[in-house]
Amino acid sequence: MKRIFLLLIGAMMISAVSAQVLEQGEAALIYYSPKTSFNLEFTYMVETRERGIYAAYAEDLLGVTDVVKETATHCELKDVRIGATSSTDYSRAHKVSAESGIPMLLTINDKGLLRGYNVPFEPKKQEPRKPEPKKDCPHHDHPHPAPVSAAPVPEEVMKAANPLAQANEVAKQIFHLRETRMYLLNGEVEHAPADGRSMELVLEELAAQERALTELFVGKKHVRKEHKRVMVEPSDAGKMLFFSEENGFTDADNVDADTIIVRMLCQQQIVRHANPKAKKSELSQIVYNIPGHCDVSVVYKGRTLASRELPVAQLGADVALPKSWFTGKELPKIVFSEKTGNIVSVSK
Repeated sequence: MKRIFLLLIGAMMISAVSAQVLEQGEAALIYYSPKTSFNLEFTYMVETRERGIYAAYAEDLLGVTDVVKETATHCELKDVRIGATSSTDYSRAHKVSAESGIPMLLTINDKGLLRGYNVPFEPKKQEPRKPEPKKDCPHHDHPHPAPVSAAPVPEEVMKAANPLAQANEVAKQIFHLRETRMYLLNGEVEHAPADGRSMELVLEELAAQERALTELFVGKKHVRKEHKRVMVEPSDAGKMLFFSEENGFTDADNVDADTIIVRMLCQQQIVRHANPKAKKSELSQIVYNIPGHCDVSVVYKGRTLASRELPVAQLGADVALPKSWFTGKELPKIVFSEKTGNIVSVSK
């Protein structure tokens, strides 16, 4: 029959305990309470703009006004995800000694954290790596796309005496590529590709060459998504990070950077004695943790990007379970949270 722990807590003896020290020659199982850190996963966009070398002549020669006027990088902070990571708090050690009279049926993970009592835990099985799909062998009827060549630079451009003359020659080449594509589409070329796939490859090549030459006038724009992970502790309330629209995450010396403030409102768990007359001999050496909590928020330019309330193990209270739970014929099955040290479930 399963029992919910919260329904039992009012009737059980509750007593906060401190970390225990293993005495010399004592046979005991040692485990530790967890501690919590926060991880902030920032996402921001980086737009890189590169001015074309013939940008000054784009409107006159190509009739284009939407050009990159100067080479620059612009960063924009989009959002942040707040999460928690647990590790081992070696300052909070607990022991279950062989002389305690309690069957030592504890399961402890490789980090020294308590996982369960009288509950079998199977090691996590690694999923077999999926084989990579086989690539199709090349076939003459289905040729792979040809690589796009670099932009053709006419010899006349290299011989031109000044930038304006060079720009004129590049513009002529762009119009020549457009004409060639138009003739191919209209079927006005004597030696046109024989099949549709070959025609498609030729048109793609012409478009790529035109695009590369046009970028000499209009410039280039490239947008990419970036991520940054920052780990903070509950004691880092008011921690400041710095973000610049030109350089992304930077340091405090950057005068152009705006401040990202990590705010934390933390509360320590306080445990009251349900039975003040409970004797120490009535308590077991098996200890669970009732975590405290923190309200974590990330503020940028006066705007809250994200906020979340998270349990914090090291702000919790270690509580001993009643010894009577472990002295009967039917021992309880207890599952503990490895992240907070709290009880997940109790059943028999």
